[in-house]
Amino acid sequence: MKWKLTLRFLRSVMTIVVIVGIVNAILFLSLFFMQLKYNIFGTEEASAETFSRTFSQYVELHSGKPVVNEEGLKKLQDMSAWVQFLNNHGEQVSAFYTPEELQTEYSPIEIVQMYKYKELDASTTVFVSKAQNFSYFLGIKNPKVARYVTTYDYAKIFKDVNVFLSIFFIVDVLIVIIIGFLFGKKLTAPLHTLIDGIQQLRERRFKKMPTPRGVYEDVFRNMNELSEKLDRHEEERKRLDQMREEWISNVSHDMKTPLASIQGYAEFINDSATDLTAQELQEYTSIIKSKSMYMKDLLDDLNLTMRLRNHQLSLQFEDVNLVQFLREMTIELLNDLTFGERQVEFEANVVKAVHKVDKKLLKRAILNFIYNALVHNDENVVVKIRVETIHLKYGQEHPSGSLSPGPEFHTQISISDNGHGIPAKDLEQVFERYYRGTNTASKHGTGLGMAIARDIIWAHEGKLDLKSVEHIGTTITILL
Repeated sequence: MKWKLTLRFLRSVMTIVVIVGIVNAILFLSLFFMQLKYNIFGTEEASAETFSRTFSQYVELHSGKPVVNEEGLKKLQDMSAWVQFLNNHGEQVSAFYTPEELQTEYSPIEIVQMYKYKELDASTTVFVSKAQNFSYFLGIKNPKVARYVTTYDYAKIFKDVNVFLSIFFIVDVLIVIIIGFLFGKKLTAPLHTLIDGIQQLRERRFKKMPTPRGVYEDVFRNMNELSEKLDRHEEERKRLDQMREEWISNVSHDMKTPLASIQGYAEFINDSATDLTAQELQEYTSIIKSKSMYMKDLLDDLNLTMRLRNHQLSLQFEDVNLVQFLREMTIELLNDLTFGERQVEFEANVVKAVHKVDKKLLKRAILNFIYNALVHNDENVVVKIRVETIHLKYGQEHPSGSLSPGPEFHTQISISDNGHGIPAKDLEQVFERYYRGTNTASKHGTGLGMAIARDIIWAHEGKLDLKSVEHIGTTITILL
């Protein structure tokens, strides 16, 4: 996999270089031939060679002698040039702007020497052409203008060019391979580490990778964050799986215990129906009914906690004055024969605190908290229920005891006791659905009460806080 990435990158670099080279060659050849054919850059008109070859257009015959017209004379002045016309014998017949040291008669070999090799001086270049059946020398005095005569062999040039291009191509390919390999290896090295990291994630090995600087820095940082999150989720999953197994085991035990009682008493009644008295029959059927109701409550609680967890429970909201609601709940609790002798106190710093709540579910949540305080402590425990309106930002009470809280004020319900308290190691798991499973030692409920109560408060978009100190007591605070 690592070599595939490097080779793919190297192949991409080579392809780009080849394409760029081909495009440049095509562009260069196209411009070269267009320049030759159409003179697209306009350099031909300004060249000394072109000027000397086309100078015949400015030559006219007067009395059998060549004469330069006014336009031609102006061109000569503009080019700092002179012209000398010769007849077939190499003799001068007319001249314009020629220097004094220029000879007036030439032999054939001198004409050849003048054109090919000889310059009049270091700053003058001489060209040869023909006009009106006369030959002429045209000299341009310009140190920037020069002419070089070369000889060449087309076949040898073509062969040398092929060799040169081949060497050039081979060297370029080698350079591309070496540079592409080194650059590709450096560029793809982090990808190899990244691939290894992904494979580790697939194998559930959440190892943090060193973060390199450069273009991959954000990628590695996000990968490490993902690895940390997956690691936490994996630990949470293992913890929940363990708690779920314990919970299922406890639920199975709680289901077996009443089922065994129901089955035993049902078989006893069936086998000894004629021998039982009316009082015994009523006692046994009452036990069967009690165990059946317990199983029904357990199944109802399981169904409720699952629906709350999956947000599938539709809440019936209505405007409720929580002060009056909790006062009536406290009175109802004290009228219960089970808790009639217990010390339950109610306090409120406001007369009215109206919220949209589901009365049935909220009552169940609060009663669960109160029942826990009463059932899991001694009979002389004091449970205090308090309702107050506070300012969330400053934690101050509402200045008026008769007004409903505005958007910036919140209603706080606290349920506190002076009982045994909860050990510190258990505090974080009190509200877990799978923690301890059902409480078989409890006379009330199924052991899912705290988890259900927490989910109900969350369903009302409220906040829940639990503080407890062993041998001092427990306080549960609900903020709506």
